[in-house]
Amino acid sequence: MKEKAVKYFLSGYSCSEAVVQSAIDKGYASKELLKCASPFSGGMGIRCLCGAVAGSMLVIGSMFGKSETDDGMKSRALAKEFNEKFHKKYKVNCCKVLSAGFKDFHSQERKQHCTSMVNDSCEILENLLKEASVKV
Repeated sequence: MKEKAVKYFLSGYSCSEAVVQSAIDKGYASKELLKCASPFSGGMGIRCLCGAVAGSMLVIGSMFGKSETDDGMKSRALAKEFNEKFHKKYKVNCCKVLSAGFKDFHSQERKQHCTSMVNDSCEILENLLKEASVKV
């Protein structure tokens, strides 16, 4: 999943879109979720929450969120665990902080820097989904 996400990210998808598209390819989410991922790019346009994290949350929510038959508590637990693992490596999940030092947010250098967040978000997400007994 992570290799595909990085490939998508480097070929024009945003960070959030790349994570969601790789989850769609893997069968974790429906193709309609890709449209939902677009506004989360670049920290929701204001460089707040990392888009790779946001994309991961969209996938978790689409799979385990509140429904008529589910109270959504599993999604909250998985979101918490995801964030703990992401924070263990990066200390923050703020796009502005994670991409600090890059004057041009749209530069190739910044995009290359962000591939690690896309990669690691997918790895964390896929491992959590496997642990949650989701068929791969």
